[in-house]
Formats: sequence, structure tokens, C-alpha cells
Amino acid sequence: MSVSYPRHDVLQVGELTIQLPDGLVCMGGRALMLSLREFGLLLALVRAEGRIVSREQLCIEVWGKPLQKRDRSVDVYVHKLRAKLDAAQPGARFIHTHVGFGYRLSREPSQDLHNSTTGS
Repeated sequence: MSVSYPRHDVLQVGELTIQLPDGLVCMGGRALMLSLREFGLLLALVRAEGRIVSREQLCIEVWGKPLQKRDRSVDVYVHKLRAKLDAAQPGARFIHTHVGFGYRLSREPSQDLHNSTTGS
């Protein structure tokens, strides 16, 4: 995954741009409405540059505390963030789950797309 840092206050992954000072996230020039937690998760995943980030690490980075047993907060917010990113760029999947390991951010084609040339 290619993460570019054109300026220290702007992160970019493909068409996804994060303006750090403003807390602004844009996809293809269009602003996305993210909660503070969603923004924190996105930032942690982008900074991992395509590596898997554990639920425990995300909890510490975003919530500032260790993950408690049976706490599903990370999963809930990852689900919300995933839905917003996928809706902003149909046909692409950004957040990938690695069961037992964590989450990874990488723009990849969605596997559930129907091939429009087959007529189905």
C-alpha cells in the first residue's frame, strides 16, 4: 500500500485524503462525516501502512486504554468506518479483517461485485 505524505499535516492513500489539523477526511475530493473514534481508527490504520493492527493496539491508540475482555467497541467502530469508506467509493474495500490478528487498511476491489458483462 502506498501512503504519501506530501505535507506533514496531510496523509493520502489513493483517493483518500486526511487533513490532520482540520480532522477532515475526503474521498475523491468529497468530505466524509466521521466521528472522533472513526477518525482515530482511520488514522491508526493509515499510519500502519498496510500492516495488520491488532484490536488491542487500536484500543490503546484510539481509546487510550487497554482492551477489556468482551469489549466489542473496536469492532463496532471499525464496522461503521468500513461502511462509510466503502459507500464513498463503491466497488472498493478498504478495511480488511484478519481473524485472530486484527485489521488492515488497503484499497482493494470488492469481491462481491457482479460482472456486468455476463448479464447476471
